[in-house]
Amino acid sequence: MKSKTLQKDKVNVITLGCSKNLVDSEDLITQLEGNDYEVSHDSNDDANIVIVNTCGFIDLAKEESVNTILQYAEVKKKGEIDKLYVTGCLSQRYKDNLEQEIPEVDAYFGTLELPSLLAKLNADYKHELIGERTLTTPLHFAYLKISEGCNRTCSFCAIPLMRGKHISQPIEVLVKQAKNFAKHGVKELILIAQELTYYGLDLYKKRALPELLNALADVEGIEWIRLHYAYPSKFPSEIFDVMNARKEICNYLDIPLQHANNDVLQRMRRQITREETVALIQEAKRKVPGIAIRTTFLVGYPGETEEEFNDLCAFVQEMEFERVGVFQYSHEEDTIAYDVEDDIPAEIKADRANKIMEIQQEISLNKNIEKIGLTLPVLFDRKEGEYFVGRTEFDSPEVDNEVLVKADSNYVRIGDFANVKITNAEDYDLYGEIIL
Repeated sequence: MKSKTLQKDKVNVITLGCSKNLVDSEDLITQLEGNDYEVSHDSNDDANIVIVNTCGFIDLAKEESVNTILQYAEVKKKGEIDKLYVTGCLSQRYKDNLEQEIPEVDAYFGTLELPSLLAKLNADYKHELIGERTLTTPLHFAYLKISEGCNRTCSFCAIPLMRGKHISQPIEVLVKQAKNFAKHGVKELILIAQELTYYGLDLYKKRALPELLNALADVEGIEWIRLHYAYPSKFPSEIFDVMNARKEICNYLDIPLQHANNDVLQRMRRQITREETVALIQEAKRKVPGIAIRTTFLVGYPGETEEEFNDLCAFVQEMEFERVGVFQYSHEEDTIAYDVEDDIPAEIKADRANKIMEIQQEISLNKNIEKIGLTLPVLFDRKEGEYFVGRTEFDSPEVDNEVLVKADSNYVRIGDFANVKITNAEDYDLYGEIIL
């Protein structure tokens, strides 16, 4: 039997859910390393302490989180790890229930309890590490969380219950972090928040995202800045002016619309109409020619009729978005919509999600075919099989299209840009050759 007294503690951090959770895990890893812990991320190594950073967004995410906790609780029962801790959104929202149902976990922590989690590990919260972050992404791109929480009151969303009210990070703090990233080779910043366009209202009493973008674009070494999760209502159109004026700001906008039927939008409490949405998209395309717009839709919301869903389908066909994702409605406790009957059967939700994606698949293919013959700057993320795999400025990691070039006839270093002539296209992938 190995002696526990001679073994130095090693921590494995498991991250579930979105990129915002990933940033939280990176902050946790940074603090632990600053306290001389050996830390791995999403690893199958010999760590004796496991921390699971959970997601509680929708049913599937909650199920994955619970299953992961149970998996490591069983590992702990077998004596293969010494300690198991749980943090993140699921723990924030269901801590009391989890403590009763899975008592094998040594302690549960909420989304804003990093100092308490560190204290449990006899580690100090080191303020001097604010602005530093150990990256778990490829070293040439990083997520930059510009705010925490959300003040919106969308009827279906549980995020404010898990993340609290909106709190912006000061511009100078974010610029310092961007400079640190650039110093270590980061070329692309992906700005994330629960809601980007609300940025600055709490600190500066105005929507300050345009000012932040200009400040980040001035950071030497940062070549791409990408915007994720922008709320469409009261969208600050100055963002388009900055995007058009600064080459560092990608012509890319992730703007979750959720629906297009006015009755559904009203029931969702989205604070915007279809007509206002169309005007916003048209303004974006007018002010930023060639902009790629990514959006997500929510199908199967309580009471969504076939007519209302068909209205959404027509909207997707009409607007021809570059990128689309679809969620199926999840009935979440303590949300406004929870008081309404979840009356759309699961199979209908799935059918509706599939239909939206079938429409988008054809749109995506047509848009990709239009790129054949063009030469585009591509940032390369990895080598996979016989291909180098990268992205254009119109694509975000993991969720969007990719560009593939044959490794036997092309060479590029991972993390570098190269000009690629597009030679072929599929639904969600482009193929090309590097132009020297």
